[in-house]
Amino acid sequence: MPPTDRYDAIVVGARVAGASTAMLLARSGLRVLVVDRDRYGSDTLSTHALMRGGVLQLSRWGLLDELVAAGTPPVHRTVLRYGTTEETVEVQPGPHVPALFAPRRTVLDRLLVDAAVRAGAEVRFRTCLTDLLRDDDGRVVGIEARGEDGERWTATAPVTIGADGIRSLVARQVGAGTYAAGVHASAMVVGHWSGVDVDGYHVRYGPGAAAGLIPTNDGRACCWVATPAAGFTDQRREPALGMTGVLGVLAPDWADALDAGVRHGPIRGFAGVPGYLRQPWGRGWALVGDAGFFKDPLTTHGMTDALRDAELLARAVVGAAGSARALDAALAGYHDTRDRFAGELLRLSDAIAAYDWEPGELRGMFLDVSAAVRPELTHLLGLDAPTEADVLTAGAGAGGRGRGGAA
Repeated sequence: MPPTDRYDAIVVGARVAGASTAMLLARSGLRVLVVDRDRYGSDTLSTHALMRGGVLQLSRWGLLDELVAAGTPPVHRTVLRYGTTEETVEVQPGPHVPALFAPRRTVLDRLLVDAAVRAGAEVRFRTCLTDLLRDDDGRVVGIEARGEDGERWTATAPVTIGADGIRSLVARQVGAGTYAAGVHASAMVVGHWSGVDVDGYHVRYGPGAAAGLIPTNDGRACCWVATPAAGFTDQRREPALGMTGVLGVLAPDWADALDAGVRHGPIRGFAGVPGYLRQPWGRGWALVGDAGFFKDPLTTHGMTDALRDAELLARAVVGAAGSARALDAALAGYHDTRDRFAGELLRLSDAIAAYDWEPGELRGMFLDVSAAVRPELTHLLGLDAPTEADVLTAGAGAGGRGRGGAA
């Protein structure tokens, strides 16, 4: 193999969690390597919806204008139908959050990767992780990888970050244990159409099923249908027929609109996985995004969680640069903070994914979800507030990294 390259951090995975973590680390002056097995700008299954915390993060990082410039339409209201009861919730503009947005992953993931590269991160696509490197004491010290040309090479860093999704190879290789898990799961099918008029987030819930219609880039609408994973057989065999069957019950008007529109690309399916919290750190490694925390997609909060946790992790790594002992302590703090926001969301998401609710009960569950994410927003807004240490070190010279450096 060629000589080993040395970095301050290595990130495995270049989607929402990995690209944003790499961007924040690179903005703080760290030398960062990102590897991803897919190609640049590739698509992936998603409901697209960003919640307030996700929009807040993109705005704080100076990327929201780019998202809007890419043709991502603003969403100013959410229309929810529980059985036969419909409720419209207007999106109230707030600090950094003029509206909600639902970008295609071909837009959002690329935007974050480009921002990471501008910050100085090195990104290698079509590159597969093959193994983790360890020192004589078992601490993770880097990766072995294989490029598109089949050549194997190694790179070392004080911390290797797994942002490689539900089936994270990093998590498997370090033996990251699951210590909290749900028992229910939603299967989903998702497609995109043009010629369908939709002016907000529209979601409908009925017996044993849910469906959403959401505006996204290029004047298209994303339609998704969710059912209990145990009943996914029909959708797996014929995703289009499975979607039509659910829409025929929950939203026949949507089915008519989709028939009159033009479908772009295939209807893709996700068989469903119960939510979990995995141990997100160890000696020389950490997990972010779905690699460490996944919850049922029916709450459409996954990308927002990834953008939040990317900053929590980046700040921990930057604040402990240069010391293995300090890094371990900082990653333990990241673990605690992540779980403070994740634990209740995991519980509520699993209850919603049971599909055994009555319409009025489900509305109460989503009110609980809204209450559970408020501390997250407060915390993220507080990251911009100067601390006593910032005041004492302001103007102390160019040698310091500044206020955590990650935002």
